[in-house]
Amino acid sequence: MKTWKQIVWRQALPRIFADVVMVHLAAIASLATAALWQIYEAQAERAPQVIAELHRFYLHSFLPLSAIFPLAFLVCGFYTRSRSYPLRHKWLTLARGATAATLLFLFANFLVTRADSLPRSAMLLFIVLVNALTIGARILKSWLIPPLLKPAAISTNDRAGRPVLVVGGAGYIGSILCRQLLSQGRRVRLLDNFVYGNSAVRELFGHPGFELSVGDCRNIQNVVSAVNGAGSIIHLAAIVGDPACEQDKRAALEINYAATRMMIEVAKGYGVDRFLFASSCSVYGATEEVVDEKSAASPISLYAQTKVDSEQALLQASSDRFHPTILRLATVFGNSCRPRFDLVVNLLTAKALKERMITIYNGEQWRPFLHVMDAAAGFVRALEAPLAVVSAEIFNLGDSRMNYTLAQVAEIIGRMIPGTRVEHVENPDRRNYRVSFGKIRRELGFQCKVSIEEGIRDLKSALETRQIPDFSDPLYHNQRFLKAAGCLGSTEEIDAQVMAAFALALENQQHELATVALRSS
Repeated sequence: MKTWKQIVWRQALPRIFADVVMVHLAAIASLATAALWQIYEAQAERAPQVIAELHRFYLHSFLPLSAIFPLAFLVCGFYTRSRSYPLRHKWLTLARGATAATLLFLFANFLVTRADSLPRSAMLLFIVLVNALTIGARILKSWLIPPLLKPAAISTNDRAGRPVLVVGGAGYIGSILCRQLLSQGRRVRLLDNFVYGNSAVRELFGHPGFELSVGDCRNIQNVVSAVNGAGSIIHLAAIVGDPACEQDKRAALEINYAATRMMIEVAKGYGVDRFLFASSCSVYGATEEVVDEKSAASPISLYAQTKVDSEQALLQASSDRFHPTILRLATVFGNSCRPRFDLVVNLLTAKALKERMITIYNGEQWRPFLHVMDAAAGFVRALEAPLAVVSAEIFNLGDSRMNYTLAQVAEIIGRMIPGTRVEHVENPDRRNYRVSFGKIRRELGFQCKVSIEEGIRDLKSALETRQIPDFSDPLYHNQRFLKAAGCLGSTEEIDAQVMAAFALALENQQHELATVALRSS
């Protein structure tokens, strides 16, 4: 029902019409071939009778039942999801849909006529032709559009060439994401206060498609200036991780929740329709079940709670003009333009290489993992997807093949860095979750390309070649760096008041919900 409501009919109707025409061409060609074969076998004197029978079948059976095809194609995602799939997955989806629609038609025809009206000799040919024409037309279209037109197509789709605003784009994921967007020919505008410095994006400063807006996501003037003229927003800014949030709870609430609420209002005011938000799979808390997007959020940390609250604010703000998309990231790892070694795979790799010993706490705990390059690619994929597919949707960003126990991660590291000793320790932290990433694969065709082994190999090379001179430097550890930097509270009085207002709104909302729950119980 959601697809029916949100499909862009202006774009879909010409494609539906083209598919209907191709289905009828396939039917006419199949019937003509069957007629010629029957005439050849039954002598020429039966030609008028054969032609009349097939003509009757086309008018009385095929024509009324042909409405099955566009309906089946629509359900199979021909006019929404398949446009965002990678090529191989796209053709498989189209082939399955075309074959299913054809078989459904043949079954419906048999139920209606109670006879095998379509000649058997034409059935197989009809199925082959429907597949060939519907898929072939799309292949031909992709060949006929020159690669030189690709940047123009991006500009047309992305709000007439307006830039993508990446909030927090100088960080671990953002610095990679900005480069991926620029490589596509998109314009990128970066909003960041450079609390960790600007070295991760400094080389982009001279790029013709790159715009820099230095500022704090809690400062309303900075946000208004950055959002004005943007076509879409990718919001990555946050105090990331449980320890860093617990260290400065006020700043965590301001940056991770209140700033998001303010950004929603500013974005809606300036007509920005796409808003991609970086959430976390940690919102699922601790569970022995395999969780997906329909599973209840059960945050057990301030960091996870701020993500859940921001998600709810975004979904409540959704409208026909504002389309938020929430991406719950798996545990990210790998080398980046702004490296981090407070992430489990990265830290264990560095310790194994430098100290030849790693400590694993509760090794049977499951975690989903995601390379930083794949994390950035996931945002690009969501940005490219039709609004009907991603509007007001939550996607776990990762790959089901990348669920590992911590003990399995240690085993991989030990295999890749020989001589590493693994120490197993039990402690009260029993957070355990396995995540299903079937939805993002099914709806967006997303799969991870970088394995844990490849990520570890790349990190090992960066450490051995001194590209990263000292992994213990506080710059590479969020909590240590923020502790050294001091309090991250709002520096301007007006910013503090705005953040306090949004935080108070959250408290009032939670109080109202608690009151309703108490009354109902």
